[in-house]
Amino acid sequence: MEWRDQGIILAVRPHGESAAIVEVFTPAKGRHAGVVRGGTSRRMAPVLQPGAQVDVAWKARLEDQLGNFQIEPLRSRAALALSDRLALAGLSAVTTLLSYALPEREPHGALYARTEALLDLLGQMELWPLAYLHWELALLEDLGFGLDLTSCAVTGATDGLVYISPRTGRAVTQAGAGGWADRLLPLPPVLLRQGEGADEEVAQGLRVTGHFLNEMLAPELGRKPLPEARQRFVDRFTARLARGAAD
Repeated sequence: MEWRDQGIILAVRPHGESAAIVEVFTPAKGRHAGVVRGGTSRRMAPVLQPGAQVDVAWKARLEDQLGNFQIEPLRSRAALALSDRLALAGLSAVTTLLSYALPEREPHGALYARTEALLDLLGQMELWPLAYLHWELALLEDLGFGLDLTSCAVTGATDGLVYISPRTGRAVTQAGAGGWADRLLPLPPVLLRQGEGADEEVAQGLRVTGHFLNEMLAPELGRKPLPEARQRFVDRFTARLARGAAD
């Protein structure tokens, strides 16, 4: 049994004396693990970094075995991430969320394309948080927990959407909210792809996606807590926002 594809490294952990178990995300094979012989060597360790774009060949005697990877580097993103603490936190948030959320060996081609495009934006940190927010929306959508922000869940109106139901993920107008407004989540225009995507709205949007990652996705995964890397990125982004406001 064998296949070859290009992919993004999600996680690496030591295996035995010198090997490593590597998780990659590819368009055709989804999240897939394999053993890299000599993966902790001085030659391979710099290649096997989360976020790196690689050419990967997998081979095993039987389809359900862990199997072995042969990995060749295509594009490293380490330099871009290491030059900026927010970029490094963002890269870690993306790779750990994918490793946490994706089922094994199930293709997610559209999400893969969005992930590759997002990681290629690293280094453009004025644009990146907004792109990351829309990526989290795409992650929820791809895994079956997409938000419905097209019309009011109560009135059916398509204009004046200002809230989101924390239970259903559907949009609500001021009139539709009535006396329940204080129990709803605010709907920043950035989630509707309206306005300029100011950082304050992106921070609001991340609180919304964080709620649904915790309350919809996590229960389906046995209530495993979200990776801490996601919160570290949010914390660093909001800290940058606070510094900007102080200036």
